[in-house]
Amino acid sequence: MKENKYDDPLFFEKYRQMERSQKGLDGAGEWNTLKKMLPDFEGKTVLDLGCGYGWHCEYAAQHGAVKVVGVDISEKMLEEARKSHNKGNIVYICSPIEDIDMDEASFDIVVSSLAFHYLADYGEVVDKIHKILKPGGYLVFSAEHPVFTSEGSQDWYYDENGKILHFPVDNYYYEGKRNAVFLGEQVTKYHRTFTTYISTLLKKGFRLVDVEEPQPPAGMLESVPGMKDEMRRPMMFIVSAQKEN
Repeated sequence: MKENKYDDPLFFEKYRQMERSQKGLDGAGEWNTLKKMLPDFEGKTVLDLGCGYGWHCEYAAQHGAVKVVGVDISEKMLEEARKSHNKGNIVYICSPIEDIDMDEASFDIVVSSLAFHYLADYGEVVDKIHKILKPGGYLVFSAEHPVFTSEGSQDWYYDENGKILHFPVDNYYYEGKRNAVFLGEQVTKYHRTFTTYISTLLKKGFRLVDVEEPQPPAGMLESVPGMKDEMRRPMMFIVSAQKEN
């Protein structure tokens, strides 16, 4: 059984209070970087893996996508998506990402936001994405940075006065399960090296288009508590890759 923390009422309520949950794309520090890396949606079919509230589904539909499919394991997330981001050409499916079963060469673009670090078998999912993308199609995804996932706790080290000292990086080359704390709750994530993320794509028939380690926008550095500390280590990265013809 794949972990579905987001249907836990307490965890989901905490998630609802996050900046990105309240403000959508404008509340996501990486959005300005991600937006520049997205391909043209006009006339395209789009699959969003781990779609959550459906913000990216709606953006794709607003920018000309003819069909958008959002997949998420959480019914609670999809309830919000169907209420708030329900344009006629968007369809939502409740399913783990690992279990997707789509027709071969049925999508032009696959996007995924901060979901791949929940996958036990990243390579298997990349194989499925390659199969369902049309030749020349794009995969654009963000994931938690290996610097962020390596040690596991995903918290800073503090001095005796509670001041941040540094962020722990340990066991970097030992890939696999990590017991992390997110929103005060225990969550299972999977660490893999940056090499694994990139080389897997290359070996499975993709060419690399772009890679970014997004920084918080200047406006958030002052307005969002703790955001200045996000400049001290990368929390996520974004990849754009294209299926080779």
